[in-house]
Amino acid sequence: MSVPLLFKAGLPCLFLLSVLFVHFRGRARLPLLRQMFNYSALFTPYNSLMYLFSSTPARPYLERRDFPELDLLRDNWQVIREEALSLFDEGYIRAALGDNEAGFGSFFKKGWKRFYLTWYDGPLPSARQLCPRTVALLEQVPSVRGAMFTLLPGGSHLNPHRDPFAGSLRYHLGLATPNSDACRIYVDGQPYAWRDGEDVMFDETYVHWVKNETDTTRIILFCDVERPLPTPLRQLNRWVSGVLGRATAPQNVEGERVGAINRAYGLFKRIGDRLGSQVRRFKRRFPRAYRVLKPVLAILLLVLLYRWIAT
Repeated sequence: MSVPLLFKAGLPCLFLLSVLFVHFRGRARLPLLRQMFNYSALFTPYNSLMYLFSSTPARPYLERRDFPELDLLRDNWQVIREEALSLFDEGYIRAALGDNEAGFGSFFKKGWKRFYLTWYDGPLPSARQLCPRTVALLEQVPSVRGAMFTLLPGGSHLNPHRDPFAGSLRYHLGLATPNSDACRIYVDGQPYAWRDGEDVMFDETYVHWVKNETDTTRIILFCDVERPLPTPLRQLNRWVSGVLGRATAPQNVEGERVGAINRAYGLFKRIGDRLGSQVRRFKRRFPRAYRVLKPVLAILLLVLLYRWIAT
């Protein structure tokens, strides 16, 4: 077998191995077909590299004391809470204006809302204007690459999912929570209940889900924190994170820049909504045919992708 042919044949194998490595990492798993054909599968080779060289242990929750720079945020949680509640009262913590948010688009259906503070390229202009003290605190913690206030209403939930990019870790700081075990996140099946003024670090690329079984809205500070890596990989990860960050730039208010991926997501979402209505009608009329065709089409797509790579 020639070297080019061996290389072309090896790429799909390496990709498949990376998908399986991510899929079987942890105890909680998504359906295998969903893992294979979700857009997050594209990141599995990169994520595998991050996992292998990360200085953090391979477990869902991480020791918060190993990130002492975040003490500044926890120690000032009441200052941050005051600005978050002001934004909430004024209606700024809300869904994406143009349904153009690729990373969290599905959450809005559950009542989840957000207000971005900083996103990889720096603070958003609206955040500097509306919550300057929180932005000033975040600028003193350079390992925080993205941050937002997020809201989940009482009686809501977020379905099991894994974040697609392993270049960061997730930090949550409770601001205005139900202070109840009935409002919690499960990371790889292990629960954590938010409390006002308390914080937690976890690896968001493990499967996780959220339940707020109280009548009280939960508001937290939500941050992407740079994953600790050796120097060469740290520089690579900062570059990749920067590219992805600019491509997924969000907006809080009209006039703020929207990244290319989010713009494309908004366009395809509008097209998909129209096609989706046709698919849903077919599913209702022919449920058995839908169940058969769905995996068949997925396998056909995989075969076509392999043939395209190998030729």
